[in-house]
Amino acid sequence: MPGKADWFASGLPKDGTLASIPTIGEVARRDVPTCRLRDKVGDARDQAQKVGWDSCVVVNEERVVLGVLREAEWSTHPGAAVEPVMRNGPATFRPHEPVGKLAERMRKRGASSILVTTPDGRLMGLLNRKDAERIAGTA
Repeated sequence: MPGKADWFASGLPKDGTLASIPTIGEVARRDVPTCRLRDKVGDARDQAQKVGWDSCVVVNEERVVLGVLREAEWSTHPGAAVEPVMRNGPATFRPHEPVGKLAERMRKRGASSILVTTPDGRLMGLLNRKDAERIAGTA
């Protein structure tokens, strides 16, 4: 039976003492460009760059995260399908995680951003480290 952690991990409203602590699900950017396995790398690049992003999250029909494309893949394989060149299985984090905790973790690991997904792996958004540090007051 699902409990409180599942409730929060699904990005549902919270109350009590935890309500005042910002979570990554609340502050992650939702406008992340996505692409599919059979899309062309160059098309994914063009779509992402058109809206100011330097990466594209690869998702299936249910928006489950499968991989990610970054600039390295864009420049070396523009005519290829996304599937064989994407970075498989990127790390994802659940929306109930406190921003401060993840800001510190991102800083220590040198991560510039993290993907935020529901417990079943559906893309919710992306959190930039600069945003996390600003919100956590550690910038």
